[in-house]
This record gives sequence, C-alpha cells and structure tokens, in this order.
Amino acid sequence: MFRRILVANRGEIACRVIQTARRLGVETVAVYSEADARAMHVRMADAAYCIGSAASSDSYLRGERVLQVAADSGAEAIHPGYGFLSENADFADAVAAAGLSFIGPPGSSMRAMGSKDAAKRLMEAAGVPLLPGYHGEDQAYETLSAEADKCGLADGHPVLLKAVLGGGGKGMRIVRSQGELLAAIESAQREAAASFGDARLLVERYLDSARHIEVQVFCDSLGGAVHLFERDCSVQRRHQKVLEEAPAPGVSPELRESLGAAAVRAARAVDYVGAGTVEFIADASAPDHFYFMEMNTRLQVEHPVTEMITGLDLVEWQLRVAAGEPLPLSQPELSLSGHSIEARIYAERPAANFFPASGTLRHLATPPEEGVTVAPAEVRASTDGLATRVDMGFVRGDDVSVFYDPMVAKLIVRGPDRAAACRRLHAALGQWQTVGLPTNVSFCRRVLETPQFLAGEVHTAFIPQHHDALFPPTPPPPPHLMALAAACWVAEMQPPAAHAGHAGHAAA
Repeated sequence: MFRRILVANRGEIACRVIQTARRLGVETVAVYSEADARAMHVRMADAAYCIGSAASSDSYLRGERVLQVAADSGAEAIHPGYGFLSENADFADAVAAAGLSFIGPPGSSMRAMGSKDAAKRLMEAAGVPLLPGYHGEDQAYETLSAEADKCGLADGHPVLLKAVLGGGGKGMRIVRSQGELLAAIESAQREAAASFGDARLLVERYLDSARHIEVQVFCDSLGGAVHLFERDCSVQRRHQKVLEEAPAPGVSPELRESLGAAAVRAARAVDYVGAGTVEFIADASAPDHFYFMEMNTRLQVEHPVTEMITGLDLVEWQLRVAAGEPLPLSQPELSLSGHSIEARIYAERPAANFFPASGTLRHLATPPEEGVTVAPAEVRASTDGLATRVDMGFVRGDDVSVFYDPMVAKLIVRGPDRAAACRRLHAALGQWQTVGLPTNVSFCRRVLETPQFLAGEVHTAFIPQHHDALFPPTPPPPPHLMALAAACWVAEMQPPAAHAGHAGHAAA
C-alpha cells in the first residue's frame, strides 16, 4: 500500500478519497486554487499546496503543477477523482513517466474509450450490443444525412447526433425530421468544436422512452475483472443525472448477468485497470434490449449506491489495485443486498431550467448519518441495514463558487428494498436545511412523491413528462407574512430618528 498519495481534485470527491486513505493509514496531499484556500478538502488533508488562481484552467487542470507538487511532497501516487484531469490520457501517461502510480486506468485505455466512434468499433468486435448508427470518419452532410435515414429518420423515428469526444450533453442534438437535420448538424458541430476541439459527430437511433443503466466494473493489473452490478441513472436534467439507484428497478437476475458480462467484455477489450463504468441505454418498455453508450474511465459520482448494496469501499479497491494488488474479491464472492438511492444536492434553481447558483452557505444542516456502508449481506437486506450517508464538500460558511460545478453534497440512503429506500430518502431530504443559496432539495422530494417514480417507471424523459407535478406554481406568501414584510420595508425606508439627548451627551 502507498505511504502518501496526492488527491488532484476538490469538493466532496476529494474529501471522500481522503477519508478512505486516512482509514488505511495513507497520508494525503491536497491541491487547491486561490478560491479554495479555506475549502473542506484542504483542511482535511495532511498537507496542502496552492496550484493557481480560481479558474480551473489555471489550477486544477494544470497537470504539470500537480506533478510538481507530487514531487515536492513525496507523494507516491495521484488520485484524480472525477472531472478535471481524471480522464486525461496524457496526464495519466505523464504520471507514469514521472515514476508515480496513477490511481486509474492507463492512458491507452482512456484513449480507446475516449473517442466514441472508435470505442463503438471496439465494442462491436467484442460482441457488446450497439444501437444502429454511424461511427465513421466521413463527416460530409450528405453522408450524415444518409446515415440518419438508415437509423430510422426516413421512417419518422428520431435520431441522436453526438460529439465523438466529450460528454455532459455538449455537442448532442435530437433530430425528429429531415427538415431539422442540417441546422442540428451545424449546431452540434460548432458546440463540439468549441467544447472538445473536435467537430466530428456520430449518428444513432434515439429512444424516446429510454433507461440509462450502467454497470460498475473493476479490473486489476493481473488479469482479474469483475462487475459490481448495475445502477439506474435515468432521471436526468440537461443530460445530467439527478437521482441514481442500485440495483436498477425491474432488472431480472438474468438481465443483470447479461449486463454484467457485456460490461466486463467491454473493459477487457481495452485492457482496463481500476474502476470504470460501462453505460448502456435500454428501451424503457423492454429493458432486455440494451445497447452500449460509452465507458467512463474513472470513479463515478454515483459510486456510493454501489458501495451501499455491495458493502464495499470502492476507493479502497482503487488504492489496492493501483498498488499492484489483485482484486479483493472474485465474481462469485460478490453479493448484492438491499436497495440504495442517491440524490445529488446542487446549488441551482430548478424552476429556471436548473440554472446554477453561487453564494455563501450561511446555514447548513443535514440529516444525521446512520448505519454503515460496509456491512454484511444479511444486514444490508434487513431493517438492521438501514443507512443514511452524506458525502459533503462544504460546511457552513463556505462559498459555492461560480468557477466550479455547483454540487454541494450527495445524500445516499439504503433500505432493505426500494420502497423503504424511497421513504428514507424522502424523509432525509425533508431534514435538509440550506440558507444563503437555492438548492434542488425540494425538487428531489417532489420526484420521490410521484406515483410513477415510486412504481419504478423511470426513464430519461421522466422530468419533462412529469413537468406539472415537479414544477408546481409557487403560491403567494400568506397575508400575515406579506403584511410583516411590508412593515419591515416601511421601517427600513424611514430616516433614522434624531436623538438630541444622546447627541448632547456624546458631545459633552
């Protein structure tokens, strides 16, 4: 095991990695921008180094500065977290070239999966199911138009244009008719070029009612590979996840085995090492028909729900595998018990198209943490395994900056079954208090109150389909509060009264 590691990230994921490292007796080194000088991860680490100004392009994305800090601090390995440098193949190679361990896959695996068109060709060769689509190099409008027709556009079925590189919904357009195609291609190409420096697109059949089901995989450097079951991340806004759960509702043991086997084939096809997630899209009405979307070559934001149902610490697995150890467990030794759901707590305004917010956390109160993540199967499957976990990156008084992702925390629960987990998460969200900036907490509670979510009828169009229930009109304040507010306003508008007696006394 390593003696000291550097955590090249910030926020809750940096704190999460530091917690496991501390439990294992591994020292940690944090890096931070000038805007994060008082951040929670800086206070938690054994040592911390400033690497630049607030903009991530001048701090967290400066790989050469991270490597210099690693050398200066005596770190033996670098954990990239997620985002920033976590899927930068050149950085992974530079870490290895510096004689350090990268706690993640090799750069070659990232490159193989980072280009969506090349990845799909690899997956086809590995026997991983793919949606009908075009993943070729010819990007002429005539070619893309003809391929869109082959994907079903000519018959009235929608298609999806997707940037070959990148993610997060950028360079992505849904096209429902030939009349929309030219403008959509031009728009997607412009956005892809601006975001990723590559305007190439691929074309796929688009499923209006789809499930986003992903599989957690783990591989070691000795040839071992396992899957740690699936998660459902179908409830999304702007192509980004809001609620994640494990296991996925309605997935049979047979389908679970098929998904897991396909995910392991995908990982082996690129000689993968470490934690990764293989994402599939499935027909919501027939999830047995699933298709490869992409592979995230890092630890996912939603990894805690997998930890909850397996009773494992995935960050510990990452450290052990990066240190050259074999996988701690084989596939037959892994078990799934209980049900877990995670809500991402964002500083944002859901009613304003989830516009991100920034500001100071004047007050922050979270539900009490109960139970433990790492628990045996018989406990996870019973009421003794009820658990509430809060992964935080901020405390009261911290600033949520405009420079970074507005996620404040993750709230994760576990129950013996899905219904119990839904009730527990709804109750925990009701205990969440934030003053100083808006959050999506009330929105997440409304999702959990819809009969369709409670029935497991989740899909990627869930939020727009249930818009009226999720975005109810805001009622006016009660009359007595309006009267009180008016009285306060009038009082504030009054000029300060002159107190001659006080003035004379002060002058004496």
